[in-house]
Amino acid sequence: MTMSVNAADAFDYESALEACARGERFALRALYDREARWLLGVAQRIVRDQDMAHDVLQDAFIQIWQRAASYQRALGSARGWIYTVVRHRALDEVRKVRRELPVGDDLEAIADHHALREASHSLAPDTASLDRCLQTLEERKRECIVYAFVEGYTHEQIAERLATPVGTVKSWIRRGLIALKECLS
Repeated sequence: MTMSVNAADAFDYESALEACARGERFALRALYDREARWLLGVAQRIVRDQDMAHDVLQDAFIQIWQRAASYQRALGSARGWIYTVVRHRALDEVRKVRRELPVGDDLEAIADHHALREASHSLAPDTASLDRCLQTLEERKRECIVYAFVEGYTHEQIAERLATPVGTVKSWIRRGLIALKECLS
């Protein structure tokens, strides 16, 4: 397996994850070199804090290394799987920050907690609005959007999963996104 970070079109995410599962560290490094800056952006958009986003990214790459053997080609793209790990890790961090309560009189801890809480609350209205708008969609459109944007499935994988033509899936996603945009505006 050739793991060339510079060969943009030849990078094989699936093989890289399988190499990670075999304990080949160069594969994890290649994934990190290839995707870290974009994955950091994903984490930062969710947690809204640069330092926390770096921590999320580090934790996510540890999870990728430890859970690479659980990746299955038949269920989706390796790149989508990696992004899903980062997304879930970031969401877990936001939920954790919401649950934590400062203990004692340490004013600095209270100030830090307040800042993190404000960041997580700024996500809550967007999340609540998105959840509300998703619920207004027809079930199939909602399923397609969740499979594509949360689970990372391709149109073809969604079509196979729902036993529906690819063109129909694309149409449901497009119409669902239009309806979401209208609902959110």
